[in-house]
Amino acid sequence: MSSENELPAEIRRWLESLGKGRLVNADRRPGGGRREAWFIDFEAPTGDREELFMRLDRSAGVDSQDPYDTRRETDVFLALHETALPIPRIHAVFDSPQAVLSDRSLGETWFSRIRDPEEQLAVATDFIGHLATMHRLDPSTLEIPALGKPGSVVEHVHEELDLWRGLYKSYDAPRDPLIEFAFDWLSRNVPDYDGPVVLVQGDTGPGNFLYADGRVVAILDFELAHWGDPMDDLAWLSLRATQEPFTHFPDRVRQYAQASGHPIDETRIRYHRVFAELRIAIMHQERAANPSSKGEIGNSLIYDALHNRLLVETLVDVLGLDMKDPDLPDAPSTEREWLYDAALDQIREVVLPRSDDPLAILRLKGLARILKHLRDGDRLGRSFESQDLDDLEALLGSRPTDVPSGREALAIRIDAGDLADEALVAYFHQATTRRTALVRSASGALADRHYPPLSD
Repeated sequence: MSSENELPAEIRRWLESLGKGRLVNADRRPGGGRREAWFIDFEAPTGDREELFMRLDRSAGVDSQDPYDTRRETDVFLALHETALPIPRIHAVFDSPQAVLSDRSLGETWFSRIRDPEEQLAVATDFIGHLATMHRLDPSTLEIPALGKPGSVVEHVHEELDLWRGLYKSYDAPRDPLIEFAFDWLSRNVPDYDGPVVLVQGDTGPGNFLYADGRVVAILDFELAHWGDPMDDLAWLSLRATQEPFTHFPDRVRQYAQASGHPIDETRIRYHRVFAELRIAIMHQERAANPSSKGEIGNSLIYDALHNRLLVETLVDVLGLDMKDPDLPDAPSTEREWLYDAALDQIREVVLPRSDDPLAILRLKGLARILKHLRDGDRLGRSFESQDLDDLEALLGSRPTDVPSGREALAIRIDAGDLADEALVAYFHQATTRRTALVRSASGALADRHYPPLSD
C-alpha cells in the first residue's frame, strides 16, 4: 500500500500507459479538499516536457455510490470546453481509484495574497463576469450525463435535498441534531421560484479559481455542480468570501445582476446559504465516519468549526432572531499547558524554519492548530460540557447522562417535531459559541469572520 505522498501503483501504471513519455515527476501538492492535488510531469524522447495536473480520490472507485465524484466534475469540464469559460482541458480519466488528469494552469489560488487593491478588483470583476457567462448558458445545449436533463428549479432543489439526505444517512456517524434541523427547515421552506434553471457550480468563488496578471486563468472544482437556482451560486460565493474576503461584496452582487440578467433575490440567497452550509456539515460527518490520520486535520478542525458556526448564523438570519452570545466560564491553566506551548515553540522556531516542502509546511501548521485546540480543550472542556448538559436539560426536560446521548435524544425530538424552531436555534447558537471558543486560538482571524452583506 502506498503512503499518502506516493502514487498508488495502479495510478502510476495508468499514467505510464498514456503514451506521453517517461513519468519524471509526481509531486503531491497542498490543498485539494477530500481529493488530492498532484503535479504530474512527462518527458518525451525528444526531451520535451509536458506538465499536467491530477486530482486523485483514493476513497472513490468505480462502484462508488457518492454522486458528487470525479465523474460528475469530468462531465461538466467536457461540456464547458467549447464555451468561453477558462476550463482546464481533460487528458485522461481513471475509474478506481478515481483520478483525472488535466492541463496544469499557471496561476495563484489564494485571493487574499493579492496586495494591490486594483488587482483585487480586476480579478474579482473578471470572475463575476465568468460566473454570469456560465449562468447565461442554455442548459438544454449542455450534455452533462452525470446531471441528467434539466427540469425546474424547485424540482432540482428537492433532488439535491434527497441526495444529501441519502449521503448523510449512509455515514456510520452519530446523528447530528443541527443537521437534522437544517434538513427539516430547508424542506419546509423551499422557495417557490419558477425562473430559469442554470448550471450551478457549487462551492464557487475565491480559492476555486486560479488568477494571474489581474484576470482569472482557470475555474476549478465542479465537484458539487448541479442544475438549480442562480442564487445558489451567489450563496456559495458569499460563503467563500467569509474565508477569503472578496472586495466589496454588494458591488459584486450588482455586477452579477447586470452581467447575467438574473434579478437578485436576497431571500433565496439566504435560503441557499443554509443549504450550502448544510452540505459542508455533512462532508464533516463523512470525515467523522471515516477518520484518517493522514489528511489535513488541522485545517479541517478550524474550517469545520467555522462552518458549524456559520450554519447556525444562517439559521438565525432566516428566522429573524436576535441572539446574544452566552457567558463562557474561564478556567485556570493546567499543569500540562507548558508542554503544549513548548511543542508549539519547537514547531515555530525549530522545525518550520528548516522545512521547505509546501505540503510539509502545511501539515506543520496544521499540527500547531491541533495542539492549540488540545491545550484549550484541556483547560475549558469540562466546564463547557457542563454548560452543554444544562442547555440540553432545559430543552429535553431531563438531564442526559452525557452530551452524545443528549444530542441523540435531541435528534429524536427534532424528528418528532415537538420543539420550537426558536428554542432549537437558541441551543445551537450557545453550543456553537462554545465550540468556537475551543478553536479560537487555532483559528486566528477565521474565528471572527461572518457572511458579507448582500447590499449596502
